[in-house]
Amino acid sequence: MRDSRTLNLALVAPEPALRGAELLISRGVRRFRVPLVVERDSDGGPLLTATVTLRDAPGAADPRLTEGVWRLSVVTTGGDGRVRRWGLGLVGGVVPAPGPTAPHAPNPRTGTLMRVVRCRSGRAAVQVTRSRPRAEVVRFVPRGDGITVYGRVVAGAGERDRAGRKGLTALTGRAVRRRDGVLAPVELAWDGDGFSFALPLDAMSGAGPGQWVWDFHVGELPLGRRLTDVADLPSAFPTPFRLVALPGGRLVRAHPHFTASGAFAVTCLDITKETS
Repeated sequence: MRDSRTLNLALVAPEPALRGAELLISRGVRRFRVPLVVERDSDGGPLLTATVTLRDAPGAADPRLTEGVWRLSVVTTGGDGRVRRWGLGLVGGVVPAPGPTAPHAPNPRTGTLMRVVRCRSGRAAVQVTRSRPRAEVVRFVPRGDGITVYGRVVAGAGERDRAGRKGLTALTGRAVRRRDGVLAPVELAWDGDGFSFALPLDAMSGAGPGQWVWDFHVGELPLGRRLTDVADLPSAFPTPFRLVALPGGRLVRAHPHFTASGAFAVTCLDITKETS
């Protein structure tokens, strides 16, 4: 399974002479059929292959998989016209080689995680797990006079309910200083499920002497980048320290970055005295 959406299948044909074959994806009474292409393996034997995009968004074309476990089977039509159904097994204990990407990753748009799993019976299945509400950073733009963060709320129906009739626009943002929980308000600008805000560097650097690390929340959602297949976010998205000149003449050194857990954090320090 690639990018939690694309299922790639290749298996040795269970019969030497086939008129046709298809992959059956089923859960309860719901079934989706995907044609399998009969190719030739390196040893000359028949090989069944398929590549199919699995979808989870309402209104999407089939196959659209809801949350739960979907069984995988192969249905073949032999040369004698007989139709047979075969269960797909999945070898246990196989660990993918480490690399820059995670072996399983959620859909970056919807947050749904789809992965091929091994059931207790040894059968292969696709497990679909819906995302809980998340606040995801899309990008942040550093400038000489400030840093603007752009993000979006994913799978946020529960957050809309908690916010009441005003929907997402009723959600407030805040910066939270680590260790002691000091708060700095964040003014969010909304565009649908997307939002943006300027880092409140004035309030953050003026909350007390010294260098501190701040985390951010949109409503009750921690802000970060977690809907990604990148295994090592700090290494993949390195960011240098930035010098920001605030209105009034103060100078702040800020370091927006992603932590290993995917949280978006900012380290800041008022260096006005050191540069005067």
